[in-house]
Amino acid sequence: MDVFAVDGQPFTGNPLAVVLDGEHLSTTQMQTLAREFALSETAFPLPAQAAGADYRLRIFTPEQELPFAGHPSVGSAWVLSSLGRLPAHSTTVRQECGAGVLPVRFLVGGQVEITGANPFAGPPVDPTALVEACGLEVSDVTQWPARLCGTGVSYFVVAVRPAALGAAVADLARLRALQAPVFLLSWSEGTVHARMFAPGLGVPEDPATGSAVTALGAWLAENAMIPAEGEVAFEVRQGAEIGRPSVLLGRVVTSGGRAVECAVAGAVALVARGQVAVPPD
Repeated sequence: MDVFAVDGQPFTGNPLAVVLDGEHLSTTQMQTLAREFALSETAFPLPAQAAGADYRLRIFTPEQELPFAGHPSVGSAWVLSSLGRLPAHSTTVRQECGAGVLPVRFLVGGQVEITGANPFAGPPVDPTALVEACGLEVSDVTQWPARLCGTGVSYFVVAVRPAALGAAVADLARLRALQAPVFLLSWSEGTVHARMFAPGLGVPEDPATGSAVTALGAWLAENAMIPAEGEVAFEVRQGAEIGRPSVLLGRVVTSGGRAVECAVAGAVALVARGQVAVPPD
């Protein structure tokens, strides 16, 4: 399926494989399947273990397991709901993952929203190595400080000029050497445009990164770019540079100038269904 699809259309957004009924698969087998699909993430919905959770989700990139990710969470909830595997008529369910038990909401219009774990935003960091790993120069960085931010997965969030965003070219070796993936963004006509590079996770460039959009919410609050109290919604466009245009709807709740809740929502389009062989353990 395609998650964060533009107007719900297939072959836009970020492709996702959801493997059902995998509770007897080992971690090794799940990782093998993720490498086989070779998508940015592959998701495995499982019976819940934590109190209050409706299901458990394990998420794998081609290289490793993640505690949290946006598009696997959105896509898996959509699949489970479509198949009647979630409580009937529920508009909110709770997903257990490595980042905790997180709320998932089914929105009017068929979109799905996942709320990340507790937001954090680090102090300003020197952006030199970050932008140079993306083929850019420090002069391309705007006035807002680059920071390490996250809601379960950490990203270096860096704002650059719109022209620089399109010109970025990933230096995979230098990006792998960084502490975390790089989420570049710019503003154009009131919309956030973004690119995300994570070769260390086996994802050279991601078409749509929900967990980076929730990290962006924490970055916006820490840089005082949104009101210190209240709720703000914003739209992120990502993936056009690699032929996978995507739309992600961010939401951030602030209190005392800090983000206290960051969420991301989007549309899902079913592309294919089938069976997969069980790999050796």
